[in-house]
Amino acid sequence: MPADPAPINLTNHFLIAMPGMVDENFARSVVYVCEHSTHGALGLIINKPGGISMADLFEKVDLPLSRGDLGAQPVFHGGPVQTERGFVLHDPIVVEGLAPDESVYASTLTVPGGLEMTTSKDVLEALSSGGGPRRVMVTLGYSAWGEGQLESEIAGNSWLTVDADATLVFDTPIEQRYARALGLLGLEAWMLAPDAGHA
Repeated sequence: MPADPAPINLTNHFLIAMPGMVDENFARSVVYVCEHSTHGALGLIINKPGGISMADLFEKVDLPLSRGDLGAQPVFHGGPVQTERGFVLHDPIVVEGLAPDESVYASTLTVPGGLEMTTSKDVLEALSSGGGPRRVMVTLGYSAWGEGQLESEIAGNSWLTVDADATLVFDTPIEQRYARALGLLGLEAWMLAPDAGHA
């Protein structure tokens, strides 16, 4: 009897929606996977701006925003789960004396080899006072998959996967992120028939 295939771990990868994806939450989306284990997966959509800016968000949480580089930046739709809750994707903060998996913020998930995702208000307070991480992206809501669900969707040709690239998250214009993510695989959207398979 053949052994079960080794489990895949897509932490610090992008999920790129195949053209046939009909779920409007995920059509033409690029998802940064923050955590993936046998229990499921959690990620943030990085290419779907919501209806508010960072300046609007800071006003809502009663904080001034002294980082002029952030005010006009959109707040993104990170996924359909907990859409009233904020998630801050940012560069890792390196502080002398802290272990690699510790953070200066109260509630941070350190993505091995990748970025950090903070859900506590202290990161917003740091940004408010002109500090905080250099590169940030804020989402409302997140994307989640239960045990085996993401693997099943990948097997069903819903997603392509590729190692994540932080420059695509922070430095690539939003409208180019889907095409650039496909480009990491050497693909362009026209090459993918809606029902095409993948290797």
